[in-house]
Amino acid sequence: MSVAVARSGKKIRQARAQVEKRPYAMDEATALLKKVHFTKFDETVELALNLGVDPKHADQMVRGTVVLPHGLGKSVRVVAIAGGEKVKEAEAAGADFVGGDDLVQKIQQGWMDFDAVIATPDMMKSVGRLGRVLGPRGLMPNPKTGTVTFDVGKAIQETKAGKVEFRVEKGGIIHTAVGKVSFDAAKLAENARALIGAVVRAKPAAAKGRYVKKITLSSTMGPGIVIDPASVEANI
Repeated sequence: MSVAVARSGKKIRQARAQVEKRPYAMDEATALLKKVHFTKFDETVELALNLGVDPKHADQMVRGTVVLPHGLGKSVRVVAIAGGEKVKEAEAAGADFVGGDDLVQKIQQGWMDFDAVIATPDMMKSVGRLGRVLGPRGLMPNPKTGTVTFDVGKAIQETKAGKVEFRVEKGGIIHTAVGKVSFDAAKLAENARALIGAVVRAKPAAAKGRYVKKITLSSTMGPGIVIDPASVEANI
């Protein structure tokens, strides 16, 4: 066990040594991230944005969604809670699980074998009972993120295609996946720019001073690579 830990420690130190202590342009950063990758599994690539907002104030909350141009590199299991004709629409759009009150009850009983939930507005009275279960996991349907809608077909297709939700945390940080380390560097850069662009467009009117203070790109086990915010904002 100790030998494995030591070996792992050496690899991460070697990876960190290749990352200079300076901000990188996005294309340069994604190429470097792939170069320093040292694990045998396909790591998730994540983007962290430190924002100049105070989420304690409702008028400085930053939240939204974006469809990443190259997806997330994984299949997304979608639950659609609907009734009537919307059941057929959800099934045709590729929802993995479709139902009404029966599905709500199943989730209440502990079933969580899914990644996203789409619901029609008329079902929200029943779905509301799932707040304590889905809320902490970030899976509760919300009109603001397009997951409560009568256009269930479109919502399901976008979610399957790589739609991600972002929401600023207490410390003023947004932390979101933007792909896999196996992606081409150019595709990772495009996904990252798409997310940053959506965050910039979601800037609250109450936010003062510098909005995007710091951007860091990293893989699951890899070192953080600081991105130059100015170079990104100029190209979104």
